[in-house]
This record gives sequence, C-alpha cells and structure tokens, in this order.
Amino acid sequence: MGNFKVKDHYFDKAKKDNYVARSVYKLEEIDQRFKILRPGMLVVDFGYYPGSWVQYTSKVIGDEGRVVGIDIQERNPKLTGIKNVRIYQKDIFDIADLSQLDVKDQFDVVLSDMAPSTTGMQSLDQIRSLNLVESVFGLLPKFLRPGGNFVIKVFDSQDAQNYLKEQKNRFNEFQYLKPKSTRSVSKEFFVIGKHFKA
Repeated sequence: MGNFKVKDHYFDKAKKDNYVARSVYKLEEIDQRFKILRPGMLVVDFGYYPGSWVQYTSKVIGDEGRVVGIDIQERNPKLTGIKNVRIYQKDIFDIADLSQLDVKDQFDVVLSDMAPSTTGMQSLDQIRSLNLVESVFGLLPKFLRPGGNFVIKVFDSQDAQNYLKEQKNRFNEFQYLKPKSTRSVSKEFFVIGKHFKA
C-alpha cells in the first residue's frame, strides 16, 4: 500500500501547486541538490509533455531566460502564454539546426525526462530505454554548450550502468539520483552531468 500513498501525496501536491504533473518534484529535488538551473539560462526540455518541467524551469530562469519544450505530442495549451516558454511539436532527432527552434546559441541546460513506449517485457523495455538514452547523449554536441548541464532519466539495467560509465568523462561532474517522489517499485533514476566537455 505504501506506494500509492506516495503517488497520492505528490499527485495532490502538484494539483495544489498548479503543476500539470507530479514529475515536477523530481526536477525540483535534482535542481535543489545539484544547482542545474539559474536565472537567465537558455534551457531545452526533450519530450517535455505534459510540461511540469517546463513550468518549473520557467520560474527558476526568470524573464531573462528561455525554456524550449520539444515533443512529438500536440502542444499542451496550458503552457501557452508563459512568456519565457517556447513549445515545438517536433521530433528532437529531426532537428538538423538550432535555428529551427529560433535559437542562435547552444543551450545552457538539456533536460530529458523521456521514456520509450513500454511493452511490459522488462528485457525489451530496458533495451529500448537504453537506445533512447544513447540517442539523447548523441545529440549533446549539437544542443549543449561547453560547460553546460544535463539531466536525463534512465531505466536501470547492467547495460545502462556500463554505458553510463563510458559517458562519465564527458562531464566534470557526473552523479546519479533516485528522487524521493519516484515510486519505490520504479527502476528509473536520473543522471546529472555538470560542465559538459565538448
């Protein structure tokens, strides 16, 4: 039973705090611990839908900053009208040039809370998840500026652990966290990379 309590607490809290999803508290905890976001930053959120990470980020980066949310899903109308937010209905892997997002510079921060559509077959889901993680790491040289920060959700497996060890030296700091609001049965955790070495 304990598990449902967690869900209800964060679900209710999200409603009360006017966030579109409970996953906001994962980013909040990551940001409080690792200081990923600062006022004035240019941030991209891969697979942002429904958009609680965009909502949180837009508050932290303030009017001088900008957060770009990209997802293949239809735009969430709840995010329109936030003036430092731009939402695009695109596939991140189809973006050839950052000018397609109306930005000139690489991003200070790349966020990815994406997960593949799951089959329920654990071994297959682990492979799909790792493929997605590898693909997102592959985008970093295009999207993330040297010295930038990176947060990505990973579905735990031995292969994922091995892959992440290989990626470690692409950042000055490389940490793992399973946020408190993650359901205890969940295999997900987050990787936080700081100071990207391009």
